[in-house]
Amino acid sequence: MARIKIPRKSTAIDMTAMCDVAFLLLTFFILTAKLKQEDPLRVDVPASSIKVNVPDVDMATITVGHGKVFFGLEGTDLRKSLLEEMGKKYNQPFTPEEIQKFSVIPTFGVPMNVMKQYINLSTDEKKKYVAPGIPVDSTTNSELFNWIYQARIVTKNLHNKELRFAIKGDSREQYPEIQKVIDVLQKQTVNKFSLITSLNQGK
Repeated sequence: MARIKIPRKSTAIDMTAMCDVAFLLLTFFILTAKLKQEDPLRVDVPASSIKVNVPDVDMATITVGHGKVFFGLEGTDLRKSLLEEMGKKYNQPFTPEEIQKFSVIPTFGVPMNVMKQYINLSTDEKKKYVAPGIPVDSTTNSELFNWIYQARIVTKNLHNKELRFAIKGDSREQYPEIQKVIDVLQKQTVNKFSLITSLNQGK
């Protein structure tokens, strides 16, 4: 008796669903990615053989280089409250539009008396602007002291957490300039902070 031959069909896999998932993931990553903004103060950080990731939340960064000090705070909500508190302290009110503009500035280095003008600069003007840095001295009335103090308060009030600090110093900066920043932190009993370095690629 002759065998019945069953026609063979080629195997086909429908990739439509997988393509949809891939595009959904790609869209998600693009929309949630945090763009790295150019630092207003470029510093050449020293190398280190130990790698420890710096947290992205409840973190303040103090950048020291070329005799200038810049301050950065993570979180738009924290930056809004911080500017409001600093405006009250220095009797310099800011409009809601200025507060909103400040909330997207990750790092700044200008005195309070020119902060309003700096905030209202356009993006291109900010890139060309040569910031003088935040005034630092050994007293508790220094602007850096007040930025740090108010940043700690708003972080505690809004997130109920202690603000952590990292110092990003230029490798060619003189030690006394770094020591001034450390003294300001220690006047507020902040004795624990991170030092930002680059990873040493040497074996």
